Amino acid sequence: MGKIGRSWQLMKTSLGVLRKDKEIMIFPVLSFFACVILLLSFFAGFWFLGLPSFETSGWLWVALMVVIYFILFFIVIFFNTAIIACANIRLTGGDPTVSDGLRIASQNIGRILIWAIISATIGMILQAIRERGGWVGRLVAGVFGIAWTYVTFFIIPVLIYEKKGVASSIRRSASLFKQTWGETIIGSFGFTFIFFLLALLGILPIILGVSLGSMTAVVIGFLCAFLYWAVIGVVASATNGIYVAAMYQYATKKQLPSEFDPSLLPQTISGF
Repeated sequence: MGKIGRSWQLMKTSLGVLRKDKEIMIFPVLSFFACVILLLSFFAGFWFLGLPSFETSGWLWVALMVVIYFILFFIVIFFNTAIIACANIRLTGGDPTVSDGLRIASQNIGRILIWAIISATIGMILQAIRERGGWVGRLVAGVFGIAWTYVTFFIIPVLIYEKKGVASSIRRSASLFKQTWGETIIGSFGFTFIFFLLALLGILPIILGVSLGSMTAVVIGFLCAFLYWAVIGVVASATNGIYVAAMYQYATKKQLPSEFDPSLLPQTISGF
């Protein structure tokens, strides 16, 4: 079976798990609305309070934007934790609820906060390298960013189930990735590629609306595309969390959950 075909089957399996626990999709929705509310509150507060402009108080704006950036990371990671927690309950034979995911995430809120700060800081450093380093900086930041993503692939399940500190969790995640890098890369890259192809279909209603030559048709086309992309984003986030939970079980127990067919994964290749 080719890599794309294998990834498609893995995604279908993850979707099968998602169908059993559709409530998992609530978490990406909650994450989105929490981020939107935070941003709206931030800009509305500046508008109504009449705070100084960026030209006169640039340092204040920068400081507030950094704080907002950290909070956004925390929100996303918090709800991703809830997704993985619910997925793990299902994959170990349980029947998770939304409250289970929120409870487990809340119990680990300190670790999540520290990880969010570290993750956001790494993100800012990489962005600075991209902006100031020219094409070399973009290349270095891109390579390091990909490596960092995979090294920390298991960071959330390690944080919440092994109760390690963030530094130890990063090392543990790197060790688990080293043991299963073939499976992890094929699955995560395949998921990204497949959902990218599915997202491209969202352009069709926009093209149709423009071709009809009516402003109403264009607006409807954009609305349909936005709703479609929102659904794709929710499903992608949920299935990715399910796959992370499945791979964590595979990495720690050397056995896939019963929902997953072992033949879909390549042979484990030890080391790099």
